[in-house]
Amino acid sequence: MTKATDESAMGAEFEVAEEQSLFSARKIQAMLQSDSQPIKAFRDTLAWGQERLYNFFHDGAPAESLVRARAFLVDEVLRTAWQRTLPNAPAGISLVAVGGYGRSELLPHSDIDILLLFDGDVLDANRQALEQFLAFMWDIGLEVGSSVRSITDCVEYSRDDLTVITNLMEARYLDGDTKLYASLEAALAPEKVWPVERFFRAKLEEQSARHRKFDDTGYKLEPNVKESPGGLRDIQTIAWVAKRHFGAQTLSELRERGFLSKQECDELFGGQDFLWRVRFALHMLTGRKEDRLLFDHQIKAAGLFGYVDQDHNLAVEQFMQLYYRTIKSLSCLNDMLLQLFDEAILRGDENADAQPLNRRFQVRRGFLEATSDEVFRRHPFALIEIFAALQKHPEIQGISASTLRLLRRDRRLVDEGLRENGRARDLFLQMFREGRGLTRALRSMNRYGVLGRYLPSFGLVIGHMQYDLFHTLTVDEHSLYVVRNLRRMAMERFRTELPFCYEVMERIPKKELLYLSGLFHDLGKGRGGDHSEIGAEDATNFCLDHGLSHADAELVAWLVRNHLTMSLTAQRMDISDPQVVADFAAKVGDRSRLDYLFLVTCADIRATNPALWNSWRESLLNGLYRATTRAFERGLHNPVKASEVVAERKQRALKLLAGSGIDESAANSVWARFDEDYFLRHSDEELAWHLPAIVEAGDGTLPLVLVRDLEDRGTTVFLYTRDRDHLFALCTGVLAQLGLSILDARLNTTADGFALDTYVMVEGDGSPINDSVRHPEIADALRRVLSDPNVSSITITRRAARKLKSFNTPTHIYISQDDVRERTILELVAPDQPGLLSIVGRIFQKRGILLDAAKIGTIGERAEDVFFITDREHHRITDEDTLEDLREVLTRTLNRRDAPDDARIAA
Repeated sequence: MTKATDESAMGAEFEVAEEQSLFSARKIQAMLQSDSQPIKAFRDTLAWGQERLYNFFHDGAPAESLVRARAFLVDEVLRTAWQRTLPNAPAGISLVAVGGYGRSELLPHSDIDILLLFDGDVLDANRQALEQFLAFMWDIGLEVGSSVRSITDCVEYSRDDLTVITNLMEARYLDGDTKLYASLEAALAPEKVWPVERFFRAKLEEQSARHRKFDDTGYKLEPNVKESPGGLRDIQTIAWVAKRHFGAQTLSELRERGFLSKQECDELFGGQDFLWRVRFALHMLTGRKEDRLLFDHQIKAAGLFGYVDQDHNLAVEQFMQLYYRTIKSLSCLNDMLLQLFDEAILRGDENADAQPLNRRFQVRRGFLEATSDEVFRRHPFALIEIFAALQKHPEIQGISASTLRLLRRDRRLVDEGLRENGRARDLFLQMFREGRGLTRALRSMNRYGVLGRYLPSFGLVIGHMQYDLFHTLTVDEHSLYVVRNLRRMAMERFRTELPFCYEVMERIPKKELLYLSGLFHDLGKGRGGDHSEIGAEDATNFCLDHGLSHADAELVAWLVRNHLTMSLTAQRMDISDPQVVADFAAKVGDRSRLDYLFLVTCADIRATNPALWNSWRESLLNGLYRATTRAFERGLHNPVKASEVVAERKQRALKLLAGSGIDESAANSVWARFDEDYFLRHSDEELAWHLPAIVEAGDGTLPLVLVRDLEDRGTTVFLYTRDRDHLFALCTGVLAQLGLSILDARLNTTADGFALDTYVMVEGDGSPINDSVRHPEIADALRRVLSDPNVSSITITRRAARKLKSFNTPTHIYISQDDVRERTILELVAPDQPGLLSIVGRIFQKRGILLDAAKIGTIGERAEDVFFITDREHHRITDEDTLEDLREVLTRTLNRRDAPDDARIAA
């Protein structure tokens, strides 16, 4: 037992025993013995302890005290139960804590793993008592994971199992035969199983494999506090290696052995304490073991940590920024310490010669190292030069641990003076001109805390997340991914990834301007106002300070200011309209700027959300690029006419139909029924696909439903049938019930009452649709519903994804008029939900509104859809009362997310 303080003087202060427990052993023992019903007494003690821990957490107790106190409480409960069950425990049996519990680190709902260690025949003689002990644990509500093994078993199980040896290395004696426990420790010594070198290599590979599961980044929207890169498991990896190599029982011993400075030790323990508190909060909030910072918990956790919303920064965003900055710091420490271990364990006997690189740096064993401990202090520009050297020499594996330590010590020297230093500026800008190795250099600068100091605007967004489902990375990580995507477009080995982007990149005269715009495009976020304008100003200042011409600075600033223009035009406007293309071309100005903007747009979308980039969006951007290029070639004073586009597409479609038996006369007899919009909205390939099926279709074969994967477009459904009420709502309802996500809808109605509707789709998770399985299913489901004239609605039984429920997106309606096309444009921002388009379609139908086309955009948790609508006479809707009623019913209906569809539409 341990010494403990008396609990009577608790008040607002924390009781801390020698082992940093917040509990009094005397008090715990009194409670365990206080009731004639042992199960109730033990249950009450555990509940009391849990409540006290929660109170201590709210009062700000150190996390280390909390996890030690929980372990201490469980120790007392287990020992007391053990002594009740085996009051005269014989020699040859021991109760041992293993794993995290063995480290005396328990959160409220952590696994409690124990080993029942035995020797000889003692197990058989005491089997019933041990079973009673484990049953008692279950009865009192303590979920204990147990194993029953001899020393021989332990050695055999651990010999080739890294997990087993790791758990047993952390074994801690609780009760029973002390000599038997000592024998276990001796049997598992490094000289007998798992030598230090083998253990270290295995732990390195284990960490690498774990990091790969998280795409080698801890900056995901819902990180795992324990397992993600930079998480608690990385700290434990350091501790395990230290224990195996040095026999160190605590991380503090690394400082005593010279492996950690005081500052590094403080940083390591500070990060560990924060992550422990986050895990503690998750356990407390969920009432179970939970290590994932899910959206459901992030806002509540931010409140527990005392954050409040600010004008331009939500409480949850502030909290998550601290989290991401913490794991970034811990990742850096993990790099350095494991490399120090590598040098001590794997290369301790090597005396490799250093190969000079320049007066400040040299290479030893493949790692870059400083020639002197005073390099950065004497030559601060070397804090930039070291990364430029990494870039120029891809054969160098990384920065040596000793130099990393110097870098971390001296990075504070990256100040205003260094930012104004001509040599530092030249080195930094040259990294962008060099191109090759840029991504690696910038990521290293960010990882080791230099990039945010050299570029203060970048420093502001380090760890900054946006609380939505659209942006899947923090702003700093996203920005570096944009640069990485741009670099891949310029590299021969990635030319097949985005062939058209590679082709355009070949024409870029100054690629460094492209990379700079990618780096700066989002750095204005989190400061209030338009982040594009703020970022453009920062970019201008940077470019001029670094000696770029005014023309180059203006181009970079223009790209930052307009980096969203092309994606918004392609995804939210009807780019089949020549006037839309002409307006976009006028805004861009010339072919050169179009090239730059196109590449930045593609790189940005691909770096924002992996599910966002698909063949459909690629085709939209490529199509807008080509249409705009054509506009430049003709001259902005001579825009393309819609009639020219229609005539060209018809001729190209006829060429594709050559040999099909359909001549120009037969084609024109069908096409004469279709309006100009049909030909503007569909490619020549689609025209050639539709026409033979329409020619053969008779009333008895309708509805005609075609499903096909079109090149550069993805899975497309074409529907040809007699027009009917609720057609859009029925089609979108069927597709939603099938779990599909609609990317685009093009709707046309002939003068003789036939509908020609096209939908482009992907699976609900954004993945491509399996043609052999899903195509027949889609076609059959649509035919079945549309063939029944009595069906007027589809009940959507699919539930909203868990993540969507964590957000409260209000519905907003924006209405404008397209005078040229005689249409009303309704832009809808609303919470995404299954069957959203079907609901909107039914509302339109009930109010006599015709839907001409729709641009569908799901931006994370938000639907951002654009509908082109008319009245029944195909005129734009101008009556203010009608528009206000439409706005009101859409807003009211879509905000009632939990109401049944029929109840909502009845409104």
